[in-house]
Amino acid sequence: MNDASDLREGNLSVPQSGEEAGAPGVLAPAVIAQFVASVDEGDRQQLLDAIAELHPADTADLLEHLPADAFRKAIHLLDKDLPPLAIAELSDETRLAALNEQTDAGIAAMIERLDSDDASFLLNDLAEDRRASVLARVSATDRAAIETSLAFDEESAGRLMQRGFVAAPVFWTVGQTLDHMRSVASDDLPETFFEIYIVDPAFRLQGSVPLSTLIRAVRDTPLKSIMKDVAVSIQREMHQEEVAYVFQQYNLASAPVVDEAGRLTGMITIDDIVDVIQEENREDILALSGVREAGAHQSVLSAVRARIPWLGMNLVTAFCASVVVAIFQGTIEQVVALAILMPVVAGLCGNAGSQALTVTVRAIAERELDGPLIGRAVRREALTALVNGVVIASAAAFVAAVWFQDVLIGAAIGGAMVFTFLFAGLIGILVPLAMKRFGVDPAVASPVLVLTSIDLIGFFVFLGLATLILL
Repeated sequence: MNDASDLREGNLSVPQSGEEAGAPGVLAPAVIAQFVASVDEGDRQQLLDAIAELHPADTADLLEHLPADAFRKAIHLLDKDLPPLAIAELSDETRLAALNEQTDAGIAAMIERLDSDDASFLLNDLAEDRRASVLARVSATDRAAIETSLAFDEESAGRLMQRGFVAAPVFWTVGQTLDHMRSVASDDLPETFFEIYIVDPAFRLQGSVPLSTLIRAVRDTPLKSIMKDVAVSIQREMHQEEVAYVFQQYNLASAPVVDEAGRLTGMITIDDIVDVIQEENREDILALSGVREAGAHQSVLSAVRARIPWLGMNLVTAFCASVVVAIFQGTIEQVVALAILMPVVAGLCGNAGSQALTVTVRAIAERELDGPLIGRAVRREALTALVNGVVIASAAAFVAAVWFQDVLIGAAIGGAMVFTFLFAGLIGILVPLAMKRFGVDPAVASPVLVLTSIDLIGFFVFLGLATLILL
């Protein structure tokens, strides 16, 4: 077990054996407790030593685990020395809380240690007046880069890109390029980059040279002879989801960003794209459940606001389904077994629709439903739903017939489920495709339409067919 000396030496790593051993990136409870104790003692130097050896992501994780009072005190104690990348790694609500606890001078000090894309990411959380106050405290060069970034839409490539990159004229040699990089101040080079971009005198992108190629070439080799065509260049207005798709499609580690005239203006690296992919996946998963946001540090009020619209919409659709049931009130009064079996139809058919919807939304996000692939996918879902419907309906019909000693009741639920399964499979794929065509996010708009229509059709077909067969 770690003791107080571990904190002084910065040894806050996760134990790798014994009862406290955890997976990589998971902090042991003892480590968190020790950090809280250091915060309570107000020992600023001990805290600085403790986070010195931690990755920013682990520091963020440590801060996330602190009680509210300890969190605020830790932010004040660390102040300007708090790793800026650790703040960027915090969840949205926790990051905003951390920024609110810091002074404008403290935030400005962090901003100047970040790339322009990360700096814009942090400042985007602040109110306009405070953002202006912070920017007034940073250098003119950094301020211009950040303000340019903030002018783009929040989820665009222009906001995502960093303006620090390495470019060389097309007429340079390998030796000139290496000498230039060694001669400039280290702060003027990006912290992480994978290739040198080759430009003409007008700064239009001509190609790129991977660093691995550059260091293998002899000094007098012209860059033009070893450069390769850029697989794809990113437009500044491109949505971040499109950028992520380009990175995945072409297996990129980085990509240049150009303006309308083809001039190089920045670059995007894979570390930012991983965050985008996670963010987009999280948004789709939450949207399919009718939730806009979620997190361990989300307040009750925020959770209520995020979920109540969906529940309110479900209330309306539930009454719509009740209206359909009310139409067949006389049938249900005569055959009470129908009321018992209605949840079976709604539950199973609703799940079938949810399966088709989830698969379709994922395929749309992965760009797997374009052109002739759409027809193939629709046929697949229809046949899958029909086969599943026949199998599940046969089982349901057998159970219902045995339970109520009536073959006709079994026939009613079996026939209704086959039809509703087929409808659920088709509606589960057609609705999100239609939403996509009309420019609406399928993950947000589809669940209500799909599940509501399945309930309405399922109840109507089941009760209607039962009325024709049994009465």
